Amino acid sequence: MSGFRRGRRLGIDVGKARVGVATCDPDGLLATPVETVPRNDDSVARITALAEEYSAVELLVGLPMNLRGEDTASTQDARDFAAALAAASALPVRLVDERLSTVSAHAALRSSGRSQRSSRSIVDQVAAVVLLQQALDVEKSTGRPPGTPVPQEPA
Repeated sequence: MSGFRRGRRLGIDVGKARVGVATCDPDGLLATPVETVPRNDDSVARITALAEEYSAVELLVGLPMNLRGEDTASTQDARDFAAALAAASALPVRLVDERLSTVSAHAALRSSGRSQRSSRSIVDQVAAVVLLQQALDVEKSTGRPPGTPVPQEPA
């Protein structure tokens, strides 16, 4: 674990209607769901408040790409949301590939016996857990921070 930076992170799965938030322990062993934040004008403020509450050292925002690694309709939305977070928070914000996190989240919920309808309220949190866990695993195996940093714009 030589290259792993200690500290809690928040994993953020940006959706059109909801934003899933997950966190991890300071050693990055386990990602756990935190909250589903309604997507509105208060979303960024709520997430920065959660980051403070959990003493996060970094925000990891999922970047939805298609399976070929190309941008999708949601990619720019996630980039814009990450930029708004970077502007609102003093914490580093990184965009991480979350190609299969929502698919994995739905599959995990289905295999646990939940219907698509009953899963709607938590699927975003589960997707955030999946993307955060993937990012933690990448950092541990490569010794490098996952994804790409979002520039901190001066406010």
